[in-house]
Amino acid sequence: MRFATYTAEGETFYGAVTDTGMIALNDACPQWATLYDVIAAGALTELEKLAADKPVSHTDFIYEMVLPNAPRILCVGVNFPDRNAEYKDGSAQPKYMSLFPRFASGFTGHGQNLVRPPENYTLDYEGEVAIVIGKGGRRISQDDAYDHIAALTLSNEGTIRDWVRHAKFNVTQGKNWDKSGAIGPWLVPFTDAKQLDDARILTRVNGEIRQDDVLSRMMFPIRREIEYISTFMTLQPGDIIITGTPTGAGARFDPPRYLKPGDVVEVEVEGIGTLRNGVEDEVTS
Repeated sequence: MRFATYTAEGETFYGAVTDTGMIALNDACPQWATLYDVIAAGALTELEKLAADKPVSHTDFIYEMVLPNAPRILCVGVNFPDRNAEYKDGSAQPKYMSLFPRFASGFTGHGQNLVRPPENYTLDYEGEVAIVIGKGGRRISQDDAYDHIAALTLSNEGTIRDWVRHAKFNVTQGKNWDKSGAIGPWLVPFTDAKQLDDARILTRVNGEIRQDDVLSRMMFPIRREIEYISTFMTLQPGDIIITGTPTGAGARFDPPRYLKPGDVVEVEVEGIGTLRNGVEDEVTS
């Protein structure tokens, strides 16, 4: 089953996704105000049971960022060998992973447009798998890491490339423009290692495959990411880890192929789904 945050009739809901529409579950679960609260309570299984016998509530709706009130989003950078080679600095695999924070305001939902700001045109795409922590912990071992995942989703970790160069050791500015990326369309409960091991990730721009790789080639596998991150911070239910993007982002073409209004970006992983977004210029007053 799949779970999403969405708006319909001027209100925000969370619920189960079906082939014919959304089953709203807010009223059935007043103890959980948002999908984030469901995750924090470890209640995705209960949501599945509640949705099993309910009719579709909405057929006309808009997907929102799947956990719009997620307080902590961590991204793993340069996590595929070909991606590392793109930097052409002769470096081997680093000993430790690169990490940076993103904020929920930088993401929109499936079907909505990524926003290119007027300050800079270098909006780029990065297709990635994102995991949502369901069970908190500190110093989690790799053997136990998957036990701490509640759900999977997808991310287009959109970046304003010129703004990641504004400081010597800092990419935060280029990674947090409002609605420059997307997370969704929905959460898929994590039940089996096969959902991640050897999963293939594809990113298309206007139907053209730009990124194509398998998660087993990650320099820092997801088990290691959870182990490493939980060494210095206590992971909490609802934390999102965006796990790394393959080679093929627009900045690495010659000349670069940045996103422009009218483009359509799709991030696809079998068993999770397809995250699709258009692109528009920000409207300023």
